Amino acid sequence: MKRTTARSAADRNASSIVDQLPALPQMVRYYDDFDEKQRSIRDFQEVSSFVVYVDGRAITVGLDHLSVPHALLIKHVFVNLLAQGRAPTTAVKYVLGSKAIGDAGLSEISTLAPVQAGVFWSVFFSRELPTEAYACAKSILQLLCKHRLGGWSESYFELISALPLPFKDKYAVVRSGRAFVSVNEEASIVRFLDEAAAESGSGRLSLKEAQEAAMLLCAYQFGMRPVQIAFLSLRDLKIRDNPGESFTSAYITFRMVKQRASSTTKPLVRRVKSEWTSLFVQIENQLRTDNAGGPDRLFGIHSAYGATRQISALLRTRLKLEATAVNLRHTAAQRLVDAGASHDELAEFLGHSDSTTALVYYETSANQAERVNSALGISEIYQRVARIAHDRFISAEELALLKDSQQIGGAPHGVAIAGIGGCTSGQPACPYNPILSCYGCPKFMPIQSLPMHLKVLGDLREVARFFHESSRGDAVSPVYLQLERTIAEVQAVVVEIEGEPS
Repeated sequence: MKRTTARSAADRNASSIVDQLPALPQMVRYYDDFDEKQRSIRDFQEVSSFVVYVDGRAITVGLDHLSVPHALLIKHVFVNLLAQGRAPTTAVKYVLGSKAIGDAGLSEISTLAPVQAGVFWSVFFSRELPTEAYACAKSILQLLCKHRLGGWSESYFELISALPLPFKDKYAVVRSGRAFVSVNEEASIVRFLDEAAAESGSGRLSLKEAQEAAMLLCAYQFGMRPVQIAFLSLRDLKIRDNPGESFTSAYITFRMVKQRASSTTKPLVRRVKSEWTSLFVQIENQLRTDNAGGPDRLFGIHSAYGATRQISALLRTRLKLEATAVNLRHTAAQRLVDAGASHDELAEFLGHSDSTTALVYYETSANQAERVNSALGISEIYQRVARIAHDRFISAEELALLKDSQQIGGAPHGVAIAGIGGCTSGQPACPYNPILSCYGCPKFMPIQSLPMHLKVLGDLREVARFFHESSRGDAVSPVYLQLERTIAEVQAVVVEIEGEPS
């Protein structure tokens, strides 16, 4: 009986507030910037649940957990958030935060006087509710201010803004290092993209496989968010022939997202690494053949969730990596900072309108000496490198019995290297650079000779030192990245043979 009486009192309080508010609209409109269309929520006054489209997904917002008066109050909050220019996704999060507050809590908040705000918030904050719940509570108070109810007015907006929200370190995984993929994992991603591009160029890749590889490329090379990847359409891709050159260039244009103000958004243009352009050439050709138009999705993905899921599945099933598109974005940012990028250059790369947003990457960046050691494969990180992929070790006798086409030799960067091992398919059948691409390849059969691999390691370290001393050691340069990756993979073979780092 007491509970029923308390609930009735809470409902009366909510009804008293709702009765003083303007009538809810029968139809609520908002702009779906992912599908680029106006959306409508019909019969908004009567429905107990409604659907909002966010980043290509339909999210159902149910208010059945609340009494009718409190559900109406929360609907007013939703409408007011949209009127403030808040993104639909933010409005949805705040409204769903009402579930953790409950009817009794909503009644307390809606009948709160400004002079009680500080004391109330101290007690309310100690309940350790989700952040969305506290954001919902502040949104209710802002609604009261807007309509001058219960003693509230616009002069209290500053007071409401000062009410604390739970602290959440968004970059905790960056500071701990858990957000990044390792150099060996990067090597496997680059190798996968190299192979996918080669197969695409020779017509051996299906459209779906090319689209999956291109999505991974966007996350790895450009640090794009899943929503940016999913949003790409055919009109965002430009393939250009280069007069007098034997290669084509691919450019993609994507939009900035998650900006504090819509006026700060601008299109971002990126050029695909030339070795991987064939993936986008194939995608465009096949979509055009299928009569696809400019607005059609480039990768056949219709939500950010879909892009996230496909990239993670590709990494897990094809590369055996437990990583996500977000991990690749963090890694791309850190790679740029470690190469010496300025705050403005990093902000432009990540699509941030505020150059101070990503300062955390500078906090976690290795110093100059560590960067050089990493490139040379002699830092502690590289000394603990995991075993890389290769077929099996072979003896000098077995190497001598292999066909000439299977015996590996080459002169990367002018350094003659031979006798490091064999290839199960043979060098003529391989489209990649000998030596630099052999270490880490699953078809590579390294010779069981520690002195041989130590000599290769020493030779490549000299090349790396030359690049660095001549200011050509740009960590985002494909040539330097390949050299750094190869040194790490040679180091891994040495570790495997010797049992200890060199």
